[in-house]
Amino acid sequence: MTTALLNSAFAPPRPRTSPRALAAGTSLAMSTVLGTAGVRPFRERMELRRGALNDTLPVHSKWWREHGRADGELLYVALGDSAAQGIGATRPDRSYVGVLAEGMRAASERSIRTVNLSVSGATTALAVRDQLPRLRTLAPDVVTVAIGANDIADWDAAAFDRNVRAILDELPEHAIVGELPCFHFPRNERKVAEANGMLRAAARSRGLAVAPLHSATRRQGLPGILTQFARDMFHPNDGGYAVWAEAFRPLVAARLDALGAAERLELLDAVDVGGRG
Repeated sequence: MTTALLNSAFAPPRPRTSPRALAAGTSLAMSTVLGTAGVRPFRERMELRRGALNDTLPVHSKWWREHGRADGELLYVALGDSAAQGIGATRPDRSYVGVLAEGMRAASERSIRTVNLSVSGATTALAVRDQLPRLRTLAPDVVTVAIGANDIADWDAAAFDRNVRAILDELPEHAIVGELPCFHFPRNERKVAEANGMLRAAARSRGLAVAPLHSATRRQGLPGILTQFARDMFHPNDGGYAVWAEAFRPLVAARLDALGAAERLELLDAVDVGGRG
């Protein structure tokens, strides 16, 4: 199992940047701006789009619960919010969690049990309350965490810092923590910068790897804004989640390499003990 093999195994859908996709994205973005401004027809359309996505919440949650009961040679556990659930994707397995799980399966040639502890709408406080107790009952081989985007609307820096440290305190040393993604708008980006600074400091003090999700999403620029978001212009679509998965991929590859090396060492130790016996 090598990093190069995992790199080749990941084949997420490529974000669409065709003129037609850009035109459709521009129309959707303008409609959202007008709806947010209170222009009645556009506001009604925006609410309908959000309502349609909200209808997928129980569908995605049920899908992950059912798939989390399957057996697997490796256990992958994801903590997070609606992004980990894949809200905005065409299917739950097109979320970044699903893309990573499929990449791990293809690269390792082993079955993957994916337990998705994420909850749509979760804040860091809710993750401490609801997801950490469930994590304590598991012994995962791979862990990813992407949480905090829902804290931005009602920003409380002290509470965020406290909750992030509580979450990271209970993660295994091999866990991979994702930054908050780029929000693109300056007012929110100031809060996101503060949040990511706290997150990186907490991760660094605990020796945890951080996936550069903010820079990965920021690099997408205006084409990304227009083509990589779902109809609510908040959640990523399939192309957007492919960008998220790419931010995590090198660190997941390194973790799989470490697992393979540990297993080879255990095998060599067993052979050595048997030879001495």
